[in-house]
Amino acid sequence: MSARLGNTRASKSAATRQRQAQAVERAFQCNTCQKKFTRKSHLKAHISAVHKKAKPHKCKVCGKRFGFSSDLNTHSRVHTGEKPFECNVCGKRFSESSSLTKHSRLHTGEKPFECNVCSKKFSHAWSLSSHSRLHTGEKPFECNVCGKRFSVSSSLTKHSRLHTGEKPFECKVCGKRFNQACSLSSHSRLHTGEKPFECKVCGKRFHVSSNLTKHSRVHTRKSHRVQGVLQKIQLRQQSEEALQAAHFSTNI
Repeated sequence: MSARLGNTRASKSAATRQRQAQAVERAFQCNTCQKKFTRKSHLKAHISAVHKKAKPHKCKVCGKRFGFSSDLNTHSRVHTGEKPFECNVCGKRFSESSSLTKHSRLHTGEKPFECNVCSKKFSHAWSLSSHSRLHTGEKPFECNVCGKRFSVSSSLTKHSRLHTGEKPFECKVCGKRFNQACSLSSHSRLHTGEKPFECKVCGKRFHVSSNLTKHSRVHTRKSHRVQGVLQKIQLRQQSEEALQAAHFSTNI
């Protein structure tokens, strides 16, 4: 009896695998991009959303439309605040699984995107794209006011504030506003007293890196002066030794 039951289960499992294999063989293929699907309904949805650019799925809250129901479901979390994907390390939650995947690389140190030119690795695809433009010289982001071009969109955003006068970063202590986050960070150290930039020569500390750069030139100039003095002393010694040698040879 048990042997017969085992044979029945094995035959069912084999039949299931055979049906799955036949499903792959009978795959529905897109005539435009040759992508294959196991169901005709999936092929129709693909053609409608990708090639015909149809967006039949509408958000009931804001009216935004999507080509796939899965994209609408993801978008809906913007309104509901739902974040079903949780980081196992720090507990931070995300509305999209792709965002969790990207975040996880902060903990694992994984950098799967490698530059074909210099082999530098990155944790995000967009970081690699931005880096690649250093090699190609491509600057696709253009300022509408002055025509200046940039390799990354964030640089264009910062530049645009020179024209608009926008200063979105405000100091919580004194209310002073800045057009760049780094400027606010530097300013904040005036209030906290933090001086993270240390001179390797004398140990003096500064709250902004530019002040350290200026200070370092003091040591550079001193070093040059010392080298100049040492060279003069060396030349004088060499001259005196030469005169002594000449005087010695004359007396002989």
